[in-house]
Amino acid sequence: MAIAGIGSGALARIVAQSASLKTQLETLSTQSTEGRRGTWYGDIAGDARRAISLRAEMDRRETHATAIDRALGRTGAAQEALERLSSIAEEFLTQAGKVSRADSTRISALASNARQAIGQVAALLNEQHAGAFLFGGADTANPPIPDPDGIMGTDMATDIAAAVASLAPGNSGTVLAATLAAASNLTPGETPFSDYALDPARGLSEPRPATLTGDGESVETGLFASRNAAATGSEAGGWSRDLLRGLMTLASLTPGKVTAGADFDTVMTSVKGSLKSAMTALGEESGALGLSESRLEVARTRHDDLQVTLSSQLADVEEVDLAATLTALQDTQTRLQASWQALSMLSGMSLTSFLR
Repeated sequence: MAIAGIGSGALARIVAQSASLKTQLETLSTQSTEGRRGTWYGDIAGDARRAISLRAEMDRRETHATAIDRALGRTGAAQEALERLSSIAEEFLTQAGKVSRADSTRISALASNARQAIGQVAALLNEQHAGAFLFGGADTANPPIPDPDGIMGTDMATDIAAAVASLAPGNSGTVLAATLAAASNLTPGETPFSDYALDPARGLSEPRPATLTGDGESVETGLFASRNAAATGSEAGGWSRDLLRGLMTLASLTPGKVTAGADFDTVMTSVKGSLKSAMTALGEESGALGLSESRLEVARTRHDDLQVTLSSQLADVEEVDLAATLTALQDTQTRLQASWQALSMLSGMSLTSFLR
């Protein structure tokens, strides 16, 4: 409905004021419902650049936090695998300690158990978490033990078996040298390990994989199947090789080998040394991984704390003070109603006809 004569004076000012108050009321109503200053960056004018910067920083922190959570999932699974591998080494160290020339009845059962344990070790070295192989180094997409079921047919296993089969009085040194050479072998195709793991330009020399925890910050979390990641000691070049050497030697024993006398005892002492070396290195690997997990947790907490701070700062930029907004809403409603009443009195127009 047109209002004749409105173009200047008090009536025109009241009309303009009413329109402005109505726009303010709509804005305040939306803000009180959504809790935000506006939908678009243009709604926050001079604070838009700061809001964009804060959101970018929050996204970056979230990306780091997600990477850390995934890494902690992998390290947790790796710790379980390391514990099981260490338990195997400890179990057979104990069993080997019970074997003597005076009681050879345990040897056959021990050899059978050792063959089963070798399969368990191969399976653990191929352990995965979220589709990634835990002991593959940087090659997380492929198994570090390509043929776990055929591990006893590898040159490492057959060479150790042949050396043990040749055990006789006076040749324990030769036997042990042969088992050590087999366990230390780095030739692709002659060990249970993948070609990638044995490649001098890749798995054999690559640095320990790390998780990025911040700008220029990372924590080493990766493990290797064929060599140590953090442990410093080994007889055959890595805890896994020491463990397999000990188990493969036990798997190749027969009761008749006790006739080698002191040379049999020397071989058994070496087996226990290999298993003990594996246990020690596994403990060092687990300890180093535990320190990495602690650093990851600290970084995760730091990102969480910063996210809270950034969220608060972003809220100051993008969100409204709800109590103040509701107060302003009520005040604007009151002022708009008064404006409409004044307009109605001046123009003789009802509130209903104005809203049309």
